[in-house]
Amino acid sequence: MRRSIAVLAVAGAVATAVMAAPAAHAEGRGDIRVVKTVVNAGGSVIVGVKNVKQFPIVMTIKDNSGVKAVTYASAFNRSNGAGPVSYLGTSCSRSSATTSVCTAVMEIDPTWIDSYGSGNEGWDANAVAGTWRADATVKANDGDYWISDNIATFKVKRAATLTTDAAPERVKKGGALTVVGKLSRANWTDLKYHAYTKQLVKLQYKKPGGAYHTVTTATSDSKGHLRATVKASGTGSWRWAYLGSTTTMKVVSTGDAVTVE
Repeated sequence: MRRSIAVLAVAGAVATAVMAAPAAHAEGRGDIRVVKTVVNAGGSVIVGVKNVKQFPIVMTIKDNSGVKAVTYASAFNRSNGAGPVSYLGTSCSRSSATTSVCTAVMEIDPTWIDSYGSGNEGWDANAVAGTWRADATVKANDGDYWISDNIATFKVKRAATLTTDAAPERVKKGGALTVVGKLSRANWTDLKYHAYTKQLVKLQYKKPGGAYHTVTTATSDSKGHLRATVKASGTGSWRWAYLGSTTTMKVVSTGDAVTVE
């Protein structure tokens, strides 16, 4: 737990979720409530293998006496209770006498995910990805407080990479064009990118100045490789596009230009 201690020294009140998910409950006293929550601006939290990822939990809170503070915020995977995330603190802005908008800042360090559960038998760092939930404890000026569970759900996903190589780059109209690529995703156990297998990926084409459209699909093999052979109909760019899953981000490769003579 050295990381939690280090963050605490820098950021003040920092906490780390425990391995077991707390029992579902919402309790307290008075009329203070979290009435709206948005995590990471509504998008998935994407975590790679190196960079620390910070994301906000923005809560709209109401109480007839006004909002005093968010005393704690946490987040963890709904399925297995895993929550290798640090709470860095909260700032609030009052929008009326009874309503405040408070932003809790959370942090996930990919280099810490595996060690977070290393003492647990059968621990799989990559199982951290999936659907998460956010909780918070809020306090009012008149002493009311509320432990607000499951105020929002969101996705934590593994980062992914995708490449494209179309050949030959000059081809006669109607000739065969082979487009290959590779789909990989972050592995939080060894902090490397590994082949993402058995995934359906779209091969897309666009004319100069046009928009990409799907021509065909391919499934990534045991090494994450993709391959498709198509008939060259005109000059343009080719790319692979993966739509993502509940645990892995959506990713689109850079286009590779081909000249048709």
